[in-house]
Amino acid sequence: MPNPLTRLVPHLVGEYPKPFNELFKKVTVPNGNNREEIKRLLWKAYEFSYSHHEGQKRRSGKPYFEHCLAVANLLALWKMDHTTIIGGLLHDVLEDTDATMEELERLFDQDVAVLVDGVTKLGGIQFSSRKEKQAGNFMKLLLSVAKDLRVIIIKFADRLHNMQTLQYMPQIKQHRIAIETRDVYAPLAHRLGMAKVKWQLDDLVFKTLNPTAYKEIDSKLKATNRQRTRYINEVIKPVKAELASYGIKAEIYGRPKSHASIYGKMVQRGKTFEEIYDLYAIRIIVEKVEQCYLTLGIIHQLYSPVQERFKDFIAMPKSNGYQSIHTTIIGPKGNMVEIQIRTQEMEQTAEIGVAAHWRYKENQSVSTDLDSNIKWLRELVEILQSESADPKEFMHLLKIDLFDNEIFVFTPNGDLIELPINATPIDFAFQIHTELGLHCIGAKVNHKVVPLNTKLKNGDMVEIITSQNQQPSYGWLKFVVTTKARNLINRHLRKMRRVESIKIGSEILEKTLRRLKMLKLMKEIKESYELFGYNSPDSLLEAIGNGSLTVRDIFRKIRPAEEIMIEETEEESQKRFIDYARSSTRGIKLQGITNLMVSFGKCCNPIPGDEMIGFVTRGRGITVHRASCRSLPLLNEESDRLIPVEWDVRRRDVFNVRIKVVGEDRRGALKEMTECISSENLNISSVDLKVKDNIATAYFIIEVNNLRQLDRIIRKLTKIKGIDYVERTGK
Repeated sequence: MPNPLTRLVPHLVGEYPKPFNELFKKVTVPNGNNREEIKRLLWKAYEFSYSHHEGQKRRSGKPYFEHCLAVANLLALWKMDHTTIIGGLLHDVLEDTDATMEELERLFDQDVAVLVDGVTKLGGIQFSSRKEKQAGNFMKLLLSVAKDLRVIIIKFADRLHNMQTLQYMPQIKQHRIAIETRDVYAPLAHRLGMAKVKWQLDDLVFKTLNPTAYKEIDSKLKATNRQRTRYINEVIKPVKAELASYGIKAEIYGRPKSHASIYGKMVQRGKTFEEIYDLYAIRIIVEKVEQCYLTLGIIHQLYSPVQERFKDFIAMPKSNGYQSIHTTIIGPKGNMVEIQIRTQEMEQTAEIGVAAHWRYKENQSVSTDLDSNIKWLRELVEILQSESADPKEFMHLLKIDLFDNEIFVFTPNGDLIELPINATPIDFAFQIHTELGLHCIGAKVNHKVVPLNTKLKNGDMVEIITSQNQQPSYGWLKFVVTTKARNLINRHLRKMRRVESIKIGSEILEKTLRRLKMLKLMKEIKESYELFGYNSPDSLLEAIGNGSLTVRDIFRKIRPAEEIMIEETEEESQKRFIDYARSSTRGIKLQGITNLMVSFGKCCNPIPGDEMIGFVTRGRGITVHRASCRSLPLLNEESDRLIPVEWDVRRRDVFNVRIKVVGEDRRGALKEMTECISSENLNISSVDLKVKDNIATAYFIIEVNNLRQLDRIIRKLTKIKGIDYVERTGK
């Protein structure tokens, strides 16, 4: 870090500190722009950030400003405009120093101030939990992206450098930051086409969360590097010669896949490192698009292609703008090798995604529109701005959107529609138009009628059948995958519930007043909604209908001096009305409603942590089963009776669960099993032990709080000497 006196040097002798000169060498200055003016502005930001962060240290003990400089250098390498690089230099001044928005606007401009504010975390707000705080920060970040896409690019540079220096943080914080990076930032980089950033983040996350596996793969890659390079050169040599004969200038090289990608293949395929052959992808960079296809033909003449592993992303680009031809060939010795063919422009887009699409605009304000390649992000921002979005729901929707790959399907008119993998006709309908989704009653895929939960495949032609009488059902939420469809269905169901509650509330109030011969008070009660904290008469009736407000409560407020006797039979009548829509039991909620009449399926006995689904049982409310339960009714004509439910339990609530332990019959085995269960502070409600042919089978009924606790005790029991296996049983 330069001496503070060097800040005066440019004004005295015209020289700049070495770190600043190295940064400026990387800055791309478009033709027609004043290079010296840009240098002056960058120096101003450099000096401002340096002086404001002076004295601050990072966990490593190094000056904090080094982080700001590192972020700016990354942005310069990604060829971002000078305003973004200035934003990188200043990205932490609002959060960590006494600098203000007004000061940034005055010294720089509004663009810079908006960028820095967008990256700054939420401050001065008390959150009830870390998850809510995290969700709030991501909401603010993406809403800032709606104003200027460069906000997220600065945030990527910030997160990448933080991950590179994560080893200085406490262990628990390393773990938390790595998981956040894995769940949100890496997939977000993928969706924005920033492949290089994505694999760098993936590797850093892998190194943090699984250091042993990372070191093992790293050492094996280094040990086998020469051997793999020799093999890649063997594949490339005839390709180079053939391309030269056609006069095609091409840059050809082999790029090793990321450590995380290799480990993922080992886990998914159940293979060792030595059995994974496609550790390298060969990349061929040509000058023109037509040369991409000519090169593809040449490769397929030289080597046999693997048909199902061919993809043309030039003809059908990904939503993030990615374009390339992918083909896998059978190389020498029968090994499969992946080859990617693209132009130089496509290569830049593939490496830094939306950053490559940024267009520098001299003397113009930045457009508030998001890049056309990230339509999905614009839709996500629209959902955020809707009245129904809350932080917890947002995090769930964000993760759904980020992790999905994509497929392409066609409308009957031949229009291409992009959807996430596992999308259904309902997702397709909502993607076309909201009204089409709301009134979707059926679908034809490739001219054949299919169920609404059918998973669409690449190239399917989809036609939606509608009916004005059709309305979305809770069952749809179990299989739709797009954020847009889920949000619009939820919104419609909330509206339907509200209408239903208002109707029930009005009937309860009218029947009660008629019984008391006080029907004339109807108008007065409706107009007293503000006394109860509601914003309209309908909100008051809705509260009566869903059971959160009773007629007795209303009389106590508007007629406190009078003794109004409401017969118990009337209260029972009110309860029947409420039970008609929702009744009460502990532990389960449906779409945020906790007043539900629920019973648990004895066949599978779900506990917190299990994935569940509710089945509407006529006359007996909802029966909750585990999603994997074999006894769950799955008949097509009853699919509308399946509804999504979720847990709503307190930490101290306990649930009975039955486990089966099978092992060798030996002295002291039962004692060891009961002590193992008791060591977890769990209560044993029942024990049943049977022995046959020296094999002991024990059934325990124990009280647990959640699935995680159950999994832990099963793991512990399995480790006891002589135990063959432990499993959870339904009955």
